[in-house]
Amino acid sequence: MIAESAAPDHRTHRELARAISHVENALAPYATIEARLLAAERERGRRPRDGHARVIGITGPPGAGKSTLVDRLIEGFRTAGDTVAVIAIDPSSPFTHGAVLGDRVRMQRHAGDVGVYIRSMASREAGGGLAPATRDAVRLADAAGFDTIVVETVGVGQVELEIVGVADVVVVVTVPALGDGVQAIKAGLTEIADIFVVNMADRPGANRTATDLKHMVHDGPRDIPVLQTIASDGTGVAALLDVLRTRADDETLGVRAVRFEVVRRIRDRSVAHALRRLAEPAALAILDRVRAHDLARADAIDHLIHLVGAAPHAD
Repeated sequence: MIAESAAPDHRTHRELARAISHVENALAPYATIEARLLAAERERGRRPRDGHARVIGITGPPGAGKSTLVDRLIEGFRTAGDTVAVIAIDPSSPFTHGAVLGDRVRMQRHAGDVGVYIRSMASREAGGGLAPATRDAVRLADAAGFDTIVVETVGVGQVELEIVGVADVVVVVTVPALGDGVQAIKAGLTEIADIFVVNMADRPGANRTATDLKHMVHDGPRDIPVLQTIASDGTGVAALLDVLRTRADDETLGVRAVRFEVVRRIRDRSVAHALRRLAEPAALAILDRVRAHDLARADAIDHLIHLVGAAPHAD
């Protein structure tokens, strides 16, 4: 008898780890990798449901305590009976391109819990705070039947907008006394934040930072809660969990994620199309004229834009 949405176990962890490694290394098309994962799960009596996971993005500047906060969130979700998969994006080694920090070390206390799967992924110099295979890793964790998926970005600053296309709800974590940090957040992350968290709220300046964020939110078009936590001892995490459950069920956020992902895919398709055209003989001839000082750069750009034209299937 097949158990519908039975809880993941150690074999699920192994199959999911193998599948994520395959998408990271592009060993097969995504559809093939997912089909293998689901087939392996069905063979041993599981039928994980697909497309129902709550996906939470955790982003913010380096040193804000994101991993410690994620560790507390895991604890809270498990107490409520949810299974949890964590995709933690770490900076890449310039030599091996592997993950440098390895967030699994910081979350080691959950290692023996089969209801928790934690995977560190190297950013591999990708922009936006995510690894190139993050989206597929999230889809695979969803296919494996985890209730909640937490994606922790690499922590590169205010440009981590890619998380919008992955998560149902985005938590932006900051800390007191960042100085210009709040202004950096204002410059970018307010566009994607669904919840602001001032972590390390026992430090001087926490109330001031929270007040500044509340004023900033008040002037914006959306209602964004501003919470304070001390992740090291769990203070404020219960309130964050309550807000997360409410916000993750907001269907408008899912629509936003879909819109962002559509724009991203069209953009990526257009870039790939342009790069192909720029490698063709006609484009190379124009570039040779620039190299020979026979054509001004501005004129070359105009010619190349006309030559490249629009990407296929774009309006």
